[in-house]
Amino acid sequence: MAEPGVCTTGSPAAPRTPVPAPRRDAAAAPGQPRPRRRPALSPSRAVDFRTCPLLYRYRAIDRLPELPGRPQVRGTLVHAVLERLFALPAAERTREAAAAMVGPAWVDLVISSPGLADALFAALDPAVPDPAVRDLTVRDLAATDSAGREAAGRDPDVGGPGARGPGGRAPAAEQGRDRPVPADAGFAGWLASVHDLVEAYFVLEDPAAVEAESVELLVETELGPALLPGRETGPETGPETGSETGPDAGSGAERGPGGGLLLRGFVDRIDVLPGGGLRVVDYKTGRIPHESGEAAAMFQLKFYALALLQLRGTVPDELRLLYLPAGQWLSYSPDADELRRFARVLDALWTAIRTAGREGDFPPRRSGMCRFCRHRERCPEWGGTPPPYPGWPSTDEEPLPDDG
Repeated sequence: MAEPGVCTTGSPAAPRTPVPAPRRDAAAAPGQPRPRRRPALSPSRAVDFRTCPLLYRYRAIDRLPELPGRPQVRGTLVHAVLERLFALPAAERTREAAAAMVGPAWVDLVISSPGLADALFAALDPAVPDPAVRDLTVRDLAATDSAGREAAGRDPDVGGPGARGPGGRAPAAEQGRDRPVPADAGFAGWLASVHDLVEAYFVLEDPAAVEAESVELLVETELGPALLPGRETGPETGPETGSETGPDAGSGAERGPGGGLLLRGFVDRIDVLPGGGLRVVDYKTGRIPHESGEAAAMFQLKFYALALLQLRGTVPDELRLLYLPAGQWLSYSPDADELRRFARVLDALWTAIRTAGREGDFPPRRSGMCRFCRHRERCPEWGGTPPPYPGWPSTDEEPLPDDG
């Protein structure tokens, strides 16, 4: 565990004694109506606003549809597999069990998102007819995956050259890092890369030795006076609100006590440490940042640590990012004073968002991230025209955050 305020990197440690199976938490029962929700701040939307206010507007207010790319869907699939893995008793959390979960998890994802497989693969993989991608059975997936894994071992663009690990596979530290799956690799190569990341997870830790208190836990809490001194209770009034419409309006029931800063997000995993403390864990399927980017990388976990401090009155002992492609982790131990300062940073950010929401002023901000943006045709920085501002939602029904 890292010293407070010090971010450290590491490689896998020796496994601890196996512990009982975790409790699994669900945000809502399948098929149940989603509750009406008021605007909240999630780590993803906070990063959006800091990166480009117009991007925040498109995602949080306009809610314009975005088709995820292959890397995003791969991350979603890896998270789904690891969630299912921790639903098993500790002794059954094996490599083989995890590998067997990839196919069914993909099938479930395709069923829940009609057209996703066609959009991701059919146009770029003409050798595979659309129905073959859309309607693959688990047996088909296993056969396709076997061929894809063999191809990955031969093709330097997919598996990568260099020293080989057991079974002719690249060591986890080489899988994925600086070796993105080519856009034309096809479904088999992409699915093989999912298996690579799932297998790489087992290099980082032994899941049988992890006591996970919660998996894919929805946290939602409003920061109170203890973390934001001066926060009043009851509906907000006064010169700042101006009227009973817009980002400061609504009943106290809709906005919560004080109508203040509501945090919302999904935590990949919360562990119980041998001494009884808590560790917050987040899986990453992208590249590990350079040292200069470690503080930014910890933003999401500090967000969750702050939410847990508000909900439980305790500071997590450790925040840990598991970078599956690199086979490395980043560890950080916050303290209460640091999280209180972080609360003020988020509160200032939320104030800026509400001000922009009241005025409808979400300016674009050009940066290197623009090359990944799917809204450039609507962006003035790229010659586009934004749609009319729909206004801030008085009662929110926003989708649950995608911060897993």
